Amino acid sequence: MKLSRLLITALLLALSLPAWSQDKRKIIIDEDGAGPGGTDQQTILMLIQSPQTEVLGVTVVTGDQWLKAEVAHTLRMLELIGRTDIPVVPGAEYPLVRQKVATELWEQRYGSVAWLGAWTPKYYHPPDQLGEMPEGVPTTKPSDEDAAHFLVRMVRKFPHEITIYAGGPMTNIALAISLNPEFAGLAKELVFMGASLNPQTADPEFINAPRHEFNIWFDPEAAHIMLRAPWKKIVCTPVDISVKTQLTAELINRIKGANSPAARYIGQYSRLYGEYNYLWDELAAAAWLDPSVITKKETRYMDVDLDRGAGYGNILTWTDQDKPKVEVQPVEIQVDLDSEKFYKMFVELLTAETPKH
Repeated sequence: MKLSRLLITALLLALSLPAWSQDKRKIIIDEDGAGPGGTDQQTILMLIQSPQTEVLGVTVVTGDQWLKAEVAHTLRMLELIGRTDIPVVPGAEYPLVRQKVATELWEQRYGSVAWLGAWTPKYYHPPDQLGEMPEGVPTTKPSDEDAAHFLVRMVRKFPHEITIYAGGPMTNIALAISLNPEFAGLAKELVFMGASLNPQTADPEFINAPRHEFNIWFDPEAAHIMLRAPWKKIVCTPVDISVKTQLTAELINRIKGANSPAARYIGQYSRLYGEYNYLWDELAAAAWLDPSVITKKETRYMDVDLDRGAGYGNILTWTDQDKPKVEVQPVEIQVDLDSEKFYKMFVELLTAETPKH
């Protein structure tokens, strides 16, 4: 009788626990990992900080900065929060096709691009250099495995269980698909920050080029491969909804008021840059963690302009009625959000104590 009461109590306790405490959600974070602070590192932090998640690894790709620097910033961030158990796996250092010199010639013909990531003249340094490391150089080392093989190995190990989160250019994911055509189908889903349809903003980056978005544009061929793969589900956080968010001094100060490792990192290294400080990747992560953050969404079919003219790298979308006859995949596109719920979640995750591994 006493044993029965104990079993009933344990069952009631289990039923009362939130879903994440019973079965964590597996995720691989594929990021361009610029740092310290900034949207890339803040997003990695959010996903690690959530008690819902089991982060199997962070795969890194050149994008906002060069691969070597991004790997170093990510390793150092994990050291500072005490999560060096999470593997950091270096991936592609260059896009599949696009080259810096060719891009400079393209700009001479079609006009300058606002953000070139690692190629941006103001921040440029050779790819084998780290650049500035104000947070200190890491003592831990990255994985000996490359990102594409790691991605394939993990989805084989945990078939249909892993969310692939992509916050940078899609090169690593395209390489994984090319290595193993079953890769996309073995994943649970793909969640990515990227693409731009028709953002309502005065930001000069998008006024003249509303279909241009860096994560897609930097490696268009990789994005094309990714979008054509047979994923079970694709979710997109586009520029259109990203520009409805804003990192403010008030949000940073709310995080700085806490004393957790993540809060100390954000307080020391997060910065505001100019007028437009969107929470790009953070929103994609938050919406995956709690879909109720998104209040409106729609389905489009999506691909990338691979012609080498003025629209090279721009996003292409269609409705079900006007999609092309060649095979394209449906993409769930986020349109609007509950801003206050998102900001509250952002602050709560980054002020919480880091979950133990």
